[in-house]
This record gives sequence, structure tokens and C-alpha cells, in this order.
Amino acid sequence: MANPALSDLDAFMAVATARNFRAAAKIRAVSASSLSEAVRRLEMQLSVRLLNRTTRSVTPTEAGSRLMERLAPALGEITGALETLDRYRDSPTGVLRLNVPTIVAMHVLPDIAQRFLTAHPGITLEAVTNDNFIDVLAAGFDAGIRYDESLERDMIAVPIGPRRQRYVLAASQAYLTTHGAPTHPRDLLEHACIRHRFPSRVISNWEFEKDGAIVKVTVDGPLIASNVEMRLAAAKAGLGIISGFQEMLATALRDGSLLPILDDWCPRFNGPFLYYSSRSHMPAPLRAFVDFLKLDSSGR
Repeated sequence: MANPALSDLDAFMAVATARNFRAAAKIRAVSASSLSEAVRRLEMQLSVRLLNRTTRSVTPTEAGSRLMERLAPALGEITGALETLDRYRDSPTGVLRLNVPTIVAMHVLPDIAQRFLTAHPGITLEAVTNDNFIDVLAAGFDAGIRYDESLERDMIAVPIGPRRQRYVLAASQAYLTTHGAPTHPRDLLEHACIRHRFPSRVISNWEFEKDGAIVKVTVDGPLIASNVEMRLAAAKAGLGIISGFQEMLATALRDGSLLPILDDWCPRFNGPFLYYSSRSHMPAPLRAFVDFLKLDSSGR
């Protein structure tokens, strides 16, 4: 025997509880005939009478009463489960999982996250730092943050944080006193440079731009490190020239522990984007975050 339809079981419960087809139909905002047909279909499928019907009343049979006792808690659980889904769909509660690069986690996301979480106290933000471009959905994330050169074309991208950023070069006064300052990017071939290795094992060339001319240089030097604090400490100690996001070097440049180099050659580029796969059936926390970013950017 095939399992009865949940809608037919629900119709039976409505009529048996109200003891009247018309009253149940009014509560459910459906026709009395549709409830009657559902109960008839259920009785035929189960091969047992569930309701005694007269012109004046409707009462459950013994079999109907036993079925009501078992169905009531089960249908209550189903209703509760569906209400839980409604909260996830329609209200900003739950967990928002983001995959973000180190520079964004350090210098872009903290201020945005604080204002967003203050506005949405029902949301928990889980931000995981990762400098590789990954399949965010396969890894269990709701969305990622990356720069436009890393975005897949089928992703939806929403600007987050500064719209223009910049790489800068710097070295300590001690290094420049000993080795002199380069005046052209190609001069870096004769200098010690502190390099960054990505988790993918790639060490990128250093790229410069001025008046439409682009120069890429494969530099060398005494230190390769993925940790930004280690690279900064080495540069301050005079071990070589460091390249990085302007935000990353800003404090050292302000306090004079590092001095800018080749400033007119340092390139600018687009700021980061939040990216996700689809606008349909978005989790409520992600929808709230996207709406917050759009409102935040329009208010600047």
C-alpha cells in the first residue's frame, strides 16, 4: 500500500478536530468539497472508515481516533520544521560563512563586520581566511571575497570595501643608506627583495605601471614568507625591500620605520568583491549581508 499524501492526512485532521467539514474549510480557507474529497480518498487508500458522517455531525470512528492520536504530534513536528525554514528564508538569523583573503580579513572586513553584526544581532558571522581561490559552495561557505582577477565569470559579484587599492614598495632607512634607492623597477634586479609565497606555492613577479608602461620584474632576495608580520619585521630590520598592499604597510610608513620607494610606479587596482553563485533561494544571513553592502556603498 502506498503511503497516503500528507495533504490528505492534514485534511482529515482538520475535519476530525473541527467535527464539521464547513468549519474546517473556513479555518483552512479551502472549499468543504475539497476536504470531503481528501478524506474520501484517504479512507479508500487505507480501506477503513475514519469519520462517521451525518447531516448534523462528523465524529471520528475508533480507527479515526487512533489515527488522530498518532498524527497530532507528527504533524506538529512537520509544522515546526517548516516554520524553522521560514525563519531561515525570511528573517536575518543564522550563520553566515565567508571565505576571505588575509588582506581583507585584516584591513577591510573588521569594520564592515562590526557594523553589520550590530545591525543584525541574530546573525553569527564565521570568517575563514584563505588566500587560495576555492569553490566556496563545495567547501561549505555561503560566499567568498576575492579580487576581480580571481572571480569566475558565472559568479555574482558585489563590491565590498574600498573601490580602489594600491600596492606600494618600501624599505628601511638603514637599507637605503647601505644600498641606495632604486629609481626604476628594473633596478630591483640589483636589490634584495622580501617576497611573498602564496598557499598555491606561487611567488608572483612584481608588476609596475607608469604613463601606460607596464614593467614586470622577477626579483630575488634573502627571505620568502607567507606571513605578513615576518616580512614586515625583515624589512624594518634592513634585510630588503618589501612590496604589499598600501593598507598593510600604512603604519610602518606613517611612523617612519619604512620609507616609500618608486611611488610613482606603484599600480592601483580594483578593490575586493563579495561573490556567490545565485540570487535565488539565498540564505537569509547572506541576503541580509548583500543588502547591507549595497546600502553601505550607496551611502558613501
